[in-house]
Amino acid sequence: MVTLIDMRGGRGHPSRRHPEKAHRPDNPMPPKPAWIRVRAPGSDAFLATRAIVREHGLATVCEEAGCPNIGECWQQRHATMMIMGEICTRACAFCNVATGVPRPLNADEPAKVADAVEALGLRHVVITSVDRDDLADGGAAHFADVIGAVRARAPATSIEVLIPDFLRKDGALEKVVAARPDVLNHNLETVPGLYVRIRPGARYFHSLRLLQRAKELDATIFTKSGLMLGLGETRDEVLQVMDDLRSADVDFLTLGQYLAPSPKHAEVKRYVPPDEFDDLRRIALAKGFHVVASSPLTRSSYHADEDFQRLKAVRLAAAGTPPR
Repeated sequence: MVTLIDMRGGRGHPSRRHPEKAHRPDNPMPPKPAWIRVRAPGSDAFLATRAIVREHGLATVCEEAGCPNIGECWQQRHATMMIMGEICTRACAFCNVATGVPRPLNADEPAKVADAVEALGLRHVVITSVDRDDLADGGAAHFADVIGAVRARAPATSIEVLIPDFLRKDGALEKVVAARPDVLNHNLETVPGLYVRIRPGARYFHSLRLLQRAKELDATIFTKSGLMLGLGETRDEVLQVMDDLRSADVDFLTLGQYLAPSPKHAEVKRYVPPDEFDDLRRIALAKGFHVVASSPLTRSSYHADEDFQRLKAVRLAAAGTPPR
């Protein structure tokens, strides 16, 4: 069952959200500047998308993570599927997804996701998940099953997966890559110096190596990663992460403003103005990324369909083949 979001950033039930963070002093949440305010959702197309999600009993990261772009994306019938349940085994300081003991995997979920993709008429679908450190392969085989089900039901739909790091799960990444998603995304989320505070269950260089390894396994796959800004990182640290990602041959970079889901989460240190995002986009393109999405409201799956078309066009142009 999917729970309605609280448009302030959370989805309610604070007592079951990150109980280990309850000891932290409340951080006052500064007012959001005008450039990151969005309209509350409610159009007919939004309601139709929500009805399809409900009908198929699916979770979406749009709701679970309190994405500010849900109104715009769902109006266009673009919903990012979140598989393997609504309970994560980790407790990252930035994330609004509930932490706890997950339920067993639902064997019917791959078919339900495929049905929803067909019902929504998606040209491009983004599939992500919670962290499932309780599973021997981190849920990699389940990812592969979902990819296979979508391929069978909607063969014209391109598939982008936003995967966890599969930390210490040998062979997990290989299972996902073997299923041949069109885009493999894994977000670094922040600069390495902030991992202990922001992403304590992960390791920066493991995540970087995962992205590099994906290209080694399949050179045709597009790889993608993203950073949240405003957590206390410096400009030089962001530029170094760009260089690290290019060294791992990552094609696509996303940069967006971090928004604290609640006062219990990591605080917003700074609201980065749009012109600074524009400047970082120009630098990232100069460093060799094929596509860069950089704006306060950019998220991993925001405009993912259009960006995938741009990625394909860049590759075709590099090969001397005009895009169709």
